[in-house]
Amino acid sequence: MVEKVRQHLIKELIPFWKGLRDDEYGGYYGLLSYDLDLDKKAEKGCILNSRILWFFSSAYTLLKEKSLLDEARHAYEFMTKYCIDKTYGGIYWSMTYDGRVLDSTKHTYNQAFAIYALSAYYEASGDKEALDLAENLFSIIENKSKDDIGYKEASNEKFEEAKNDKLSENGVIASRTMNTLLHVLEAYTELYRVCGDMQVRKALENILTLFADKVYNKELHRQEVFFDNDYKSLIDLHSYGHDIETSWLVDRAVEVIDEDGSLSKKITPITQDLCMKVFETAFDGRSLAYECERGVVNETRVWWVQAETVVGFINAYEKSDCKDVKYLDAARNVLDFIFEYLVDKRNGSEWFSEVNKDGTPVHGHPIVEPWKCPYHNGRMCIEIIKRQVYLDQ
Repeated sequence: MVEKVRQHLIKELIPFWKGLRDDEYGGYYGLLSYDLDLDKKAEKGCILNSRILWFFSSAYTLLKEKSLLDEARHAYEFMTKYCIDKTYGGIYWSMTYDGRVLDSTKHTYNQAFAIYALSAYYEASGDKEALDLAENLFSIIENKSKDDIGYKEASNEKFEEAKNDKLSENGVIASRTMNTLLHVLEAYTELYRVCGDMQVRKALENILTLFADKVYNKELHRQEVFFDNDYKSLIDLHSYGHDIETSWLVDRAVEVIDEDGSLSKKITPITQDLCMKVFETAFDGRSLAYECERGVVNETRVWWVQAETVVGFINAYEKSDCKDVKYLDAARNVLDFIFEYLVDKRNGSEWFSEVNKDGTPVHGHPIVEPWKCPYHNGRMCIEIIKRQVYLDQ
């Protein structure tokens, strides 16, 4: 199974995303419809570009194939030329196909993904400018997108607070979100790993405290998702995909910064609890439901949720004291589901965005759009290969 994953990465995911390279205007094309119609003039989301930069950088670090570094450099050049605000700093939300500012919103989530990507590119290329940019974005988040309570969400181009409609869903507008906090943590983890800056480490420790004290609901064994300004939950929502993703990303952060084991004692029981609850509640033996809102389960099988489920269950197997094989079996089963149903077998495609519980595709969702990228499924492949897990036993 590990070799099958490797071949999927090398022969399918990488060639697909190489094929979306825009050599005329820079970056990568931003929209491929469900019917595989490529729109070369669609908006280019800066999150999409950051995730592509992360993907090619990380794939190069793993595989050492020179063309991957060239692709990463192509994404990096688009970011530095167009996506960064040269006046006020930070990353814009999106650009036109030819590099003009389309949406000048400065969202903390978006800044975080740029840090994540730049850290990976620095590791791959050794380009100190990329690390400098990542550290500058870290300072921007800490100085302009954070207050005494936690991290703020959306701002205008001058970093004046704005309505958080981009990271709010399910009928609420949230002042703070679990999702943004998670991906700031993710970004800072990788930045600290490549630079060792103690300010970044301190910020990570503070985020882990926020996660444990404000986001994690120990009575319901889940994270809350959307909050008001004081971290009061706005909606009864269990996001299965985010909980399984959080379980391993938080464990990764602890691994990177926890020298004396004190953080692990506090945090690991929480991540184990999140994973166990998802396994017991949302896993049907072969795939994972999306979420449960006010007691109603959304049974759609979303591409990124399945990818994160594989990594989350593998991580849970590795972290459990007794190497609980139910998690390993679950990871294998979800991988089987992915290869059978989510991988789109049509020529020139990648993964479906969503399928029904029975595996039939949900028509209409694009194969590529500002949120549909090689980040979750590419990372799943990279994590499996790097961990050399026991999927073939």
